Amino acid sequence: MRAFVLLTLAHLALGEEAPGSKSSSILSSVGKPGYKMPEEKSDTAEEKAAAALDNALFARYILSTLAAVVFCLAVYRVVIQSIRYIRTLTCLNNDTQRYFKMPNLAFGAIKQHLLYAPLLRRRRNREVHFAWFHLGYIPTRFQSLFLAAIIGMNVTLSVWGIQWNGTRAAALNHLRNRTGTLSVVNLIPLAILAGRNNPLISILNISYDNFNLIHRWFGRIVVLQALAHTLAEVIKIVDRGKNVFRESFMKPGLLEIGGWRTLNVAFQNSQMLLTGLVATIAVVAITLQSCAAIRHAFYETFLHLHIILVIVTLGFLWKHLENTYPQKYLLAMILFWAFERFTRLVFLVYRNVGRGGTKAELELLPGDACRVTLKVARPWTFQPGQYAFITVPSVGLWTSHPFSIAWSHNVNETMQQDSEKGYKVSAEDVLANTTDQTNMSLIIRRRSGFTDKLFEKAERSPSGITTITAYVEGPYGGHAVLHSYGTVMIFAGGVGITHQVSYMRDLVAGYASGTVAARKVILIWVVQSPEHLEWIRPWMTTILAMDKRRDILRIQLFVTQPRSTKEIHSPSATVQMFPGKPNVDTLIEIESENQIGAMGVSVCGTGGLSDNVRAAVRKRQAVRNIDFLEQGFTW
Repeated sequence: MRAFVLLTLAHLALGEEAPGSKSSSILSSVGKPGYKMPEEKSDTAEEKAAAALDNALFARYILSTLAAVVFCLAVYRVVIQSIRYIRTLTCLNNDTQRYFKMPNLAFGAIKQHLLYAPLLRRRRNREVHFAWFHLGYIPTRFQSLFLAAIIGMNVTLSVWGIQWNGTRAAALNHLRNRTGTLSVVNLIPLAILAGRNNPLISILNISYDNFNLIHRWFGRIVVLQALAHTLAEVIKIVDRGKNVFRESFMKPGLLEIGGWRTLNVAFQNSQMLLTGLVATIAVVAITLQSCAAIRHAFYETFLHLHIILVIVTLGFLWKHLENTYPQKYLLAMILFWAFERFTRLVFLVYRNVGRGGTKAELELLPGDACRVTLKVARPWTFQPGQYAFITVPSVGLWTSHPFSIAWSHNVNETMQQDSEKGYKVSAEDVLANTTDQTNMSLIIRRRSGFTDKLFEKAERSPSGITTITAYVEGPYGGHAVLHSYGTVMIFAGGVGITHQVSYMRDLVAGYASGTVAARKVILIWVVQSPEHLEWIRPWMTTILAMDKRRDILRIQLFVTQPRSTKEIHSPSATVQMFPGKPNVDTLIEIESENQIGAMGVSVCGTGGLSDNVRAAVRKRQAVRNIDFLEQGFTW
């Protein structure tokens, strides 16, 4: 008997019949295509209908809950914007603004301990490293609580109402259907949050950076639910195979072989199972290649693989869900994703095609940087804080990268000013600029990948200046408005000045025209070397020459790595230069003691600088009305 069992095991492993076995017909049938495993009794028709209703209701719960959150945030945004608008109007002719200087203690506590607070102690925008690996960024407490609520809701809805004390097959059936449905439903917010043209960005005044964080966590939820869905089906098939073999083979080892052999046959003969398995593998691959270490080290490779894997997932998932209830959720997700991509393509063509196309003039600057002046075919009305995605086919093919727009100027206005100053303007120049042409400029610091190739292209030009074809996608951002603050502190670290210089120009011009509440604007710019000041010298010269600039603007420059003390000199009382790093806490303390009205503190720079500014603002929420605004690209 023992020899017979061993012989049967060997033949099963090889996919052959065991000679003389009374169950050879069973084994033969399982090994052949088209074999259908006998159904195991699980649910009654009423139970299946009730389970399907639960799945549909829970899917609506997720979408309804997210819609309610959006509504609450929209109401909050309207209230905050209304307060700021009223404050701006009230302070236009009020130089003291004493009423708005003092905080609302309850809201100040919420900002200090929830909205502005890092999850743990101090680190938020400073990236977490392990050896050479980038592990990402730590969210704020509010973000963490929101993500925990989303995760908790999905876990609860995935298991709620399943009859765990019933048969194992019935429980697996319910778990499979529930997690599969919810996984597909969560693809809808996943797709919305991923889009650059996400309508919620402007509706809620929340940055793409924050939405991208939530997008990544929704992706992880989708993957975990897809894995639970797949594992529940796998276990059910294996259990069914064991039961079929149980009557003929009573040894545990034989039952295991029978169960897994059944699984292999099931995937070979079921298109639904096979397409579902491929879709699951694809979403797991998306998650693995989306980890921060890979994303930051090989961003362009990550982006291409990401898009390809998304298309593979959607294709196989559509086939997997054919003629099922959740397919309508997948259709909604695909339609939104396709519409967002189509919208981007339309605006890309509109901005850059015709009128000679969009050209980018590259100019080498000291400190491994270059100034890029964009002559967009159809420009937009620039707003402070906006950024755009730049595509340069000769450098990075079709890949696009985000850069803050530092400056914009109207060509006709510049020519008129040159003519009034006595500069010669040719007739050809006049004819070439009969349209209202606006140029936009930005500073790109040399790093790796795209920026390194772009710098090398400019470096190969003998004059250090070259013109290339480019495509601009935008504008994005620009939702933070500083007009309602009597005191504005602007912190910039290195090339982060590109985001901040447009706010300085806007506030100084607004003060001169009497359209903003600002009475004090302080720029703190941290650079490694004095040669970095050349990056924005022409724009800073323009700002310093603006009407009433001395009455409102003070500039403090901190040089962290000066070659000698002779490089450190202050041109005037309103433009000062210091060696070393700034004591952020002391600077904010000094300005808060002499604060006019509400204070807005904006920062764009390194993670360490942002975290220091955040900490200094948080500790003063109980004594001053101070808001914290942070700009960064942390995806």
